[in-house]
Amino acid sequence: METLTVIGFAIAFFALIMVSVGLHEIGHMVPAKLFGVRVPKYFVGFGPTIWSTTRGETEYGVKWFPLGGYVRLLGMYPPPAEGTPARRTRLAEFADSARAAEWEEITPTDVADNRLFYQKKTWQKLVVMVGGPAMNLLIAFVLLLLVTGLYGVQRPQTTVAFVQSCILTDSARTECTAADPKSPAALAGLQVGDRVTSFNGTAVDSYAQLSALIRANLDGQARIVVERAGATVELTPVHTVINGVADNLDPGRRVSAGWLGVSPRFELVKGGPIQVLGDMWTMAQQSVVALVQFPVKVWHVVVGMVTGQPRSVYDPISILGASTVAGQVVASDKVDLSEKLVTFASLLASVNLFLALFNFVPLPPLDGGHIAGAVYEWLRRQVARAFKRRPYGFFDTARLLPVAYAVGGLLLISGVALILADIISPVQIF
Repeated sequence: METLTVIGFAIAFFALIMVSVGLHEIGHMVPAKLFGVRVPKYFVGFGPTIWSTTRGETEYGVKWFPLGGYVRLLGMYPPPAEGTPARRTRLAEFADSARAAEWEEITPTDVADNRLFYQKKTWQKLVVMVGGPAMNLLIAFVLLLLVTGLYGVQRPQTTVAFVQSCILTDSARTECTAADPKSPAALAGLQVGDRVTSFNGTAVDSYAQLSALIRANLDGQARIVVERAGATVELTPVHTVINGVADNLDPGRRVSAGWLGVSPRFELVKGGPIQVLGDMWTMAQQSVVALVQFPVKVWHVVVGMVTGQPRSVYDPISILGASTVAGQVVASDKVDLSEKLVTFASLLASVNLFLALFNFVPLPPLDGGHIAGAVYEWLRRQVARAFKRRPYGFFDTARLLPVAYAVGGLLLISGVALILADIISPVQIF
């Protein structure tokens, strides 16, 4: 029964991701239509068509392989610039063949009526391209706002929940022995329930601030003031120690920083838009770090799958893996119904935020590649105007097709590798 529950909610989560993908494409399509771009196709999925219908000049439909979606904007490839040299390179021939295939559908009326994407103003191109990721950001914001406003988020407080009694000299152990030196927290006399109010003379307002102060202190002296049973208590000065702690932006990596030996109490705290934007900023920073490390981490996942190493909860996962994790959360008897729904919504929000940031990567065929092309085209024109040179023509995005195919191939290989890893060696959160 539990397996069926996991599968059922995994499918539901996957369907919601596909809805998010569909909304992403709507984010492109709506402004494109508003600016007069002809939009022949809007599809969710790839491959053979399951179902489609035509409304106006656009065919809407669903395809068999639900691993993304696309909206076709006519005129992505501008005509070749005047004065093209007679000697043609393979790259130019490749670009011209792709351009010719697109222009088979373009009519003289489309050109005369400015219905093509390349004819639009730079700001209009940017709005169209940003519209997709912006839709994912909006979905993430709304979901997190519902979670934060209606239920709340578990946030660390400056109140001590646990005091580590020693510095473990053997990483394989979790229990202290008489041979292990006492932790700075134990030497200072910190107790469970103490609320830290000052660290080295700096008033402490949040656990994030306290954590940053401790880390930056390295092995320096620590003078700690706490509130205990309503009274202010100055603890015995101690020295923090340099130890391996989780990186704030990459929790799967350990960094050397100051360590005190306490864990904070977590409390369920409700909030509004400001808190949600702060959370999204932190998540965005973590996602950017994950994107930079993505190729290396995928390689490590593949090596671990081949050698039989267990997966880390910090490893990248595919859409299938994310859906499975969501199903595990809902099927678990370790959390109540409210927490299940909140975790489900938070996971969906995090996927949307990652999709948005991923699409901003300035490489074709991602949205960021088209954004970079539009900005480059505008900059060239500004330079020509400033130096009173002949204006440059449209930037030939067709020449970037080899890059687009290379990036697309890398993403396909990575996606298949992660799907296999999620089947053979799935991430276990419980």
